[in-house]
Amino acid sequence: MLKRLTVRTSSRTQFVDITSEIVKFIEESKVRNGICVVFVPHTTAGITINENADPSVRQDIMNTLNKLVPPSAGYTHLEGNADSHIKASLVGSSVTLIIENGRPLLGTWQGIYFCEFDGPRTRSVYVKIVEG
Repeated sequence: MLKRLTVRTSSRTQFVDITSEIVKFIEESKVRNGICVVFVPHTTAGITINENADPSVRQDIMNTLNKLVPPSAGYTHLEGNADSHIKASLVGSSVTLIIENGRPLLGTWQGIYFCEFDGPRTRSVYVKIVEG
């Protein structure tokens, strides 16, 4: 089963919690045990799994990425979004989840986040669910 999720962001950098949508897709698939791959087909956005209990963690991650890869650092890429490409490469474009008993196997505090680095935009996230 392949599903497409549309994510609309409202700022240049933003973490969007998509956990509930992924859980819903898994439930709709009726797959009890298998794998769920969440993939972002954009070169200036990413996907990560991290804490979803305290929003300051997401802000700390974004602040650290901005310190490591500042928006203006003399990049040669002419579009003005080289930092976004670098951040997306650091974070990654996919995550793989284990499905056990019809639910994603996530830690107690974990959530799934779409990571926007060049917004605001309307983005796609693909979710592939495989029984196994």
